[in-house]
Amino acid sequence: MPVKSKPSSRRPSTPQKRGASRQEAAEPRITNVAIIGAGAGGTALLTVLAPDPLVRIVGVAEIDPKAPGLRLAKRYGIPVTRNFRDLLSSEEVDLIIDVTGNATVESALRELDRAGVAVIRGTSAKFMWQLIEARVRANAEMTRHLKKFQELSKLYEKEAGSAITGERSRIACEIHDGLVQTLAGINLKLDLCRELIFSDPTHSFELLSDAKAQLKTAIEESRQVIFNLRPLYFESMEVVPALKNYLKSYETQSHIRTVLIWSGDESAMAPTTKIVLFRIAQEALSNVQKHAKAERATITLTVAEGRIKGTIEDNGIGFDVEAMSQDPTKWQSFGLKGIHERARLVGGTARVESRKGHGTRVLFDIPITPEEERQRGADQSPDRR
Repeated sequence: MPVKSKPSSRRPSTPQKRGASRQEAAEPRITNVAIIGAGAGGTALLTVLAPDPLVRIVGVAEIDPKAPGLRLAKRYGIPVTRNFRDLLSSEEVDLIIDVTGNATVESALRELDRAGVAVIRGTSAKFMWQLIEARVRANAEMTRHLKKFQELSKLYEKEAGSAITGERSRIACEIHDGLVQTLAGINLKLDLCRELIFSDPTHSFELLSDAKAQLKTAIEESRQVIFNLRPLYFESMEVVPALKNYLKSYETQSHIRTVLIWSGDESAMAPTTKIVLFRIAQEALSNVQKHAKAERATITLTVAEGRIKGTIEDNGIGFDVEAMSQDPTKWQSFGLKGIHERARLVGGTARVESRKGHGTRVLFDIPITPEEERQRGADQSPDRR
């Protein structure tokens, strides 16, 4: 007689349950942490561990009601107790970290004998929170530098835009007041010449001679506008020859005698710094021509000890700097705002000194960046010679 087999007591697992168990195994396990001490060490631990999604701080033990870590615990909704033994008896705890250095706490932790509970105390705990504190400080410092960089970047964009707008306006005025007026005069003379060429040849010839002279002036003015747009030729990028070139033209137009005194090695400067330096000198000398009623101007530039220092001085009528600085319209129209902005764009400073009847001095101080110094050293290395 065949024997009937008993049905198996083990129920076969369904595919759905097998999939679920694999999913549960794949999920990361959350570690339940108890922190004893909310002083400097506890604060450092809370700063890093509390936001961590794989860590759950089940409680903090602290007897000092003014401990700095208690504010963080309150912010994150972490339970706080005055008795550290409450945490030792908790069934939820996987890891206990003691940062108090208290002998009673250490003794209790040494006697703790619970399976599945890890303890970090003494020197190990101190080393751990000091590393974390160093990381927190480094992150804070990095955040501070990033914020400063963002602020400087915004300032640069704002002031660079302002400087470009001012530069365009200045060049437009130069073209309108100089070159355009000269060309208009030439056009008028040529019209008159055409009308008089048969009736009065002598007068017509005189007009042609005048028009030719004006055309020569227009060519010089055109060259000056082009030079102002691109003062430093990118093949050489040398600021001293560019300034000497500019001063020759400036003396011819303004009838103001100039002297350039230079010392140091300009190869230490980056191209951007050279252009800013040139524009500051250009702006200052433009002010001398327009407002100072001066007979001479002296430009002194020195490159030494990682800095570029300069003075542009005239013997003109001078002005009241304090009164001028309180009037933003005059401060900007006299070009003084542009000088300050240009210096700040390369990390430098500029100031104006003047008194009525005693001329004016523009002083600026621009640092040479470490990158420029390194580039200079690379350019002067034996391999590059």
